[in-house]
Amino acid sequence: MTTTKISADMVKALREETEAGIMDCRRALSEADGDMSKAKSILRERGLAAAGKKASRETKQGVVESYIHGGRIGALVEVNCETDFVARTDQFKELARNIAMQVAAMNPRFLSKDEVTDSVRQEEQLSDEQIASVSLLSQPFIRDNAQTVEQMIAETILTTGENIRVGRFARFELGK
Repeated sequence: MTTTKISADMVKALREETEAGIMDCRRALSEADGDMSKAKSILRERGLAAAGKKASRETKQGVVESYIHGGRIGALVEVNCETDFVARTDQFKELARNIAMQVAAMNPRFLSKDEVTDSVRQEEQLSDEQIASVSLLSQPFIRDNAQTVEQMIAETILTTGENIRVGRFARFELGK
């Protein structure tokens, strides 16, 4: 196996794309033998693990975001984080906006698969796949089907360093 020399420019490019730390970028590039896409995957996997560690931290700040589509469909979402500093960032506001658009477009019934009770599952004869399709966090993100809403949130947790949760959501459709 050949070892590729990891240049400062490679580390800088990866850091700019992922917003990960310099040493994390260097390690990921070393593990990926200089392959930028593999290094991004490594950082993403580690980021999702880091996001899981933050899950127990309280989220009492955040925003309520709205999205109206064509004057006929609207969505409200409450997205929480740990500090008002993060809640005011453009990245957090964009996340909240994207989640509101997801709710308007995909009409989820539940926040997560865990909310679906056994009685609802049996009464409506829902399969695991159907439950995932009506659970906001399990749905493929409308702007990038390669990741779920939950993975999109986890990536934002990685870059902000704070726990982020969707508190609640509502969707309104004219005439329904």
